[in-house]
Amino acid sequence: MLWHSFGTIAALLQVATFILQKILLDDTGLAYICQTYERFSHVAMILGKMVLQLSKEPSARLLKHVVRCYLRLSDNPSYLAPTSSGPGLTTDEDLLLMQEGMLIRKVRTKSWKKLRYFRLQNDGMTVWHARQAGGSAKPTFSISDVETVREGHDSELLRSLAEEFPLEQGFTIVFHGRRANLDLVANSVEEAEVWMRGLQLLVDLVASMDQQERLDQYQQDGVRYPPYRTPGKLRHVLSMDGFLSYLCSKDGDIFNPACLPIYQDMTQPLNHYFINSSHNTYLVKDQLYGQSSVEGYIRALKRGCRCVEVDIWDGPNGEPIVYHGHTLTSRILFKDVVATVAQYAFQTSDYPVILSLENHCSWEQQQTMAYHLTEILGEQLLSATLDGQPPIQLPSPEDLRWKILVKGKKLSTLEEDLEGEEEEEKTETELEGKEAELGMAMHPEMETELETQKLSPLRKDIKEKKFTSVLCPALSALVVYLKSVTFHNFTHSKEHYHFYEMSSFSETKAKSLVKEAGNEFVQHNAWQLSRVYPSGLRTDSSNFNPQELWNAGCQLVAMNVQTAGPEMDICDGLFRQNGGCGYVLKPDFLRDTQSSFHPERPINTFKPRLLLIQVISGQQLPKVKKTKEGSIVDPLVKVQIFGTRPDTAQQETNYVDNNGFNPHWGETLRFRVLVPELAMLRFVVKDYDWKSRDDFIGQYTLPLTCMQQGYRHIHLLSKDGTSLHPASIFVYTCLQEEEEVES
Repeated sequence: MLWHSFGTIAALLQVATFILQKILLDDTGLAYICQTYERFSHVAMILGKMVLQLSKEPSARLLKHVVRCYLRLSDNPSYLAPTSSGPGLTTDEDLLLMQEGMLIRKVRTKSWKKLRYFRLQNDGMTVWHARQAGGSAKPTFSISDVETVREGHDSELLRSLAEEFPLEQGFTIVFHGRRANLDLVANSVEEAEVWMRGLQLLVDLVASMDQQERLDQYQQDGVRYPPYRTPGKLRHVLSMDGFLSYLCSKDGDIFNPACLPIYQDMTQPLNHYFINSSHNTYLVKDQLYGQSSVEGYIRALKRGCRCVEVDIWDGPNGEPIVYHGHTLTSRILFKDVVATVAQYAFQTSDYPVILSLENHCSWEQQQTMAYHLTEILGEQLLSATLDGQPPIQLPSPEDLRWKILVKGKKLSTLEEDLEGEEEEEKTETELEGKEAELGMAMHPEMETELETQKLSPLRKDIKEKKFTSVLCPALSALVVYLKSVTFHNFTHSKEHYHFYEMSSFSETKAKSLVKEAGNEFVQHNAWQLSRVYPSGLRTDSSNFNPQELWNAGCQLVAMNVQTAGPEMDICDGLFRQNGGCGYVLKPDFLRDTQSSFHPERPINTFKPRLLLIQVISGQQLPKVKKTKEGSIVDPLVKVQIFGTRPDTAQQETNYVDNNGFNPHWGETLRFRVLVPELAMLRFVVKDYDWKSRDDFIGQYTLPLTCMQQGYRHIHLLSKDGTSLHPASIFVYTCLQEEEEVES
């Protein structure tokens, strides 16, 4: 190959020297690159190809990858020389073969399995595919979009084709965000291993350089700014380049770095926290025809969800299955779901995971459920109170670290379980008030419908018994602190229920309670847990605004996490703080059982604040997808406040004509905020369109309490929450009491 000639390498080094000098790398760094080429590491070869491409066609994105590769090579000597990946090929040979290209079968469904020619491009960062070798190719994905590469046996789709294709020949490419996985089958085990090793190497190379700390360290060491290092420090001044670097660092970000790690008290009862929750977690698309997959649980848990839903029905061969009942959604095995939860529960957070079981199974298959939960989860499963004694309050997230809790119906009270008393036969009156005591295994939507219908006592009793199925004691025993009960009214809950019992509400019912009895709802949620789920009418898996329910202290506001949009931006924004652990401590006025707070009408004890946001400029805003070639965006910035009803507002700037590279607005927006503890701040950049609705470019959402004041950068995210680096907007923010402003 041409790349193997020393003449080409020498020429390449001249280009590399020029480019690297331009990005202010020192002589030591250049010498390091030279040594890299002499030792002929193919990772360094990829760097050279990037540099050559950069010299022909300047690109900010490619420049970023050049810097990443350089820093990775200089910080990790193991990448300099070819390393063996076992008895097969070396990593360098893997990458060479990937650049030559291979025929690989692309699999979408059991019936759609087509050969495509896949090839790693010369930039080392893009994989293209064509219908055949030499045919017209198109980009398939960028390495920076890939989260990881999995073996074939981890894919439900590839497992279903095991008789046709050996699992060892298959592999799955998992992408960041909500993009669907790519299932591939190579022609041999050796070819599959080449792609898995090579892709994972490149993914690790890119991922390692996404750590801001590494760049910060190089800047502090003067690697990128050697001319200013000593004089600046001696004079106690900051150079212009250093100042710009600071503005783009975490310290200059609008999100307060102090809120990024776990900074809140994690020793309070569970009901004192907002808990990141998922609805119908098994679905990766809509509610009627969508695919059920364990991938839904993997994605939810890895993004920080601490409560996932499992909808279980009787399946063939005595094995319970998970799917959206009475719909055309596909089925998955309950034991596969449990195994997935066991594997991924604590990869993102150490704090407890709640399995919300919607049990529709017969006695026999409930026994199978209990067996799988006990055997697969093992020590992770919480099957008894922490100290073996009747509790006086719910345990804290800290108490429950590394534990998985089951939420569901229970035959007895927790006290009766601990005292070893046998369950007595329930009277008709008890059935009417506490149908959960007999193990009513119905879906919450059915319970809510039953509660709202005006039935005579006799008809209601018949209807309750019709939907009642016997609950298996083995499964009932696994429900400890999170016993599901039916909500009647707040008075009934205080008189008949315990703090470890909880109710589920449809969004319609919950919103009605917020409006009609907001203060009672707040007091209820200071004592018990509440779960709110989307309306059954949301068959497209759309979401409601969770802020309305957080305002009332509802802890488990379940979202369709597979669906991107403003509602998920708000949810992601709230749980971005506190280490992304999935638990956020509620404000003190939502933790007080005697609280006078009303979410619709905040009382006058709150002092109004004035939020000033000056939208100054933008940098490198991306073009809107599917626009005409050569078109330029006309960006505007919309700023939104989501909070209590008086605080909810939005304003926007004027648009800047034909400038996505460095637009300047210089406009100041003013907001009056009464309850900043509950306010979420969302920035949305849009492309103005006078003919139709403005197109989305990027967004960023954060709690107002986590906002840094002063001159700050906002690093934009895509619709599905992935980074749009280097796109950002530059703002000035100020939050102060109204009295100070008036004076």
